[in-house]
Amino acid sequence: MMDRAHIAPSRRDLMKMAGLSGLGLALAACGRGFGGGGESSGGGIELNMAWWGDADRATKTQAALDLFMKQNPTIKIKTEYQDSGPYKDKLATRFAGGNPPDLMMMRMDSLREYADRKALLNLNDHAGVVNTANLSQAAKDLTKVGDATYGIPSGLNTIGFVVNKAITDQYGVDIPDGNTWTWEDLATFAKEISGKSGKKVYGTLVDPATMANVIVYVAQQGEDFFTADGRFGASEATLTRWFQMFEDMRKEGGFPPAGFVETVGSSPEQSYIAKGSVASQIIPTNNFLRYNQVSGGNLQLLRIPGEVGGKRRGMNIGTPALWSIAAASKHPQEALELLDFLINDVEGGKAMKTTRGVPASSAVADAIKPSLDREDQVATDYLIGLQKEELLVVPPYPKGASAIQDALTAVAPEVEHGRVTSAEAAKKIIAEAAKALPQ
Repeated sequence: MMDRAHIAPSRRDLMKMAGLSGLGLALAACGRGFGGGGESSGGGIELNMAWWGDADRATKTQAALDLFMKQNPTIKIKTEYQDSGPYKDKLATRFAGGNPPDLMMMRMDSLREYADRKALLNLNDHAGVVNTANLSQAAKDLTKVGDATYGIPSGLNTIGFVVNKAITDQYGVDIPDGNTWTWEDLATFAKEISGKSGKKVYGTLVDPATMANVIVYVAQQGEDFFTADGRFGASEATLTRWFQMFEDMRKEGGFPPAGFVETVGSSPEQSYIAKGSVASQIIPTNNFLRYNQVSGGNLQLLRIPGEVGGKRRGMNIGTPALWSIAAASKHPQEALELLDFLINDVEGGKAMKTTRGVPASSAVADAIKPSLDREDQVATDYLIGLQKEELLVVPPYPKGASAIQDALTAVAPEVEHGRVTSAEAAKKIIAEAAKALPQ
């Protein structure tokens, strides 16, 4: 988990305090390492491509781009990447300076703001250049603001529940049917694990402050956490039940006691399921490989509880980010060709593998699956299977959504330690939503 303390305002906070929105900054200089594209010294075209990630992602991405440049010798690609934290601000600086990347990773929490400012290329105006025939409707829905299409998913992702079979076998507890289980089944399972282990292992650990988790639960109750027009749709009663569900599990002993979770980091290696102190938890499916490795290879991947018997489905397909093209790109045709390559080229997909999630193209996902580690094959099958079903469509997060996440993060430990009730927590979140989002 991340440290919730804020010692000093971030650069983004300072910009907000100055009344400046991300794309409205009047900054003269661009961030270090974030240069522009144009004509290359060799007389061809140079595209500038920016994303966030680590060195491993950069290596795999570069291998794919080398293939593209071999196929297109007149196009050179200048690539820039960095950690996700400063990326958002540096991208805003680039756009404000009139020097945006040609092609970039677009954060989903920024999509609506950039789209509303017409800063991104509407792919609907360039039909046929980027082949989307092998994208599911769920994948296509991620790219839309209104009727416009502002990118292609860089990969597909969702959340899933992992259960450590070594622990369930040790204590003689059956793993529930992941296709049909309910939140009540989770509570029963968790209580049984904790009881039979003498609380050496707690049955489950779910972060009630993670917005992706709440969105699924709220949808299962027949409500939209965010509506298509950018409003807040979760009711006080539903949010109260969300927090109270985990407090009830805590009282029964299936959920860890208050103060159990420490702010020691959020990597798979630091997780409590890897430590063997909890038997199940929710994870992003693109991290299944690493979670399973650090958990001794004993994890089973289940769907989120409550998908059967609720008012409607809650699970959805997401993406870490879109590949988007700047509306002001000097080389939109070449940027579109690069985008088509990133989405549809099988050899390029084999080079990148699942570094950004399961490939959005089902044809590429199927083609690269045999070359993946077993865990990535499991996660790929999980995503492919979900896309064949009728899933919840989650609209782009509205501007101000980060304030709702901040409210969840602030109020969850207050409930945990008994300083506010679940009902009071729900009221606080709705009050924050009223300030942050249009009514």
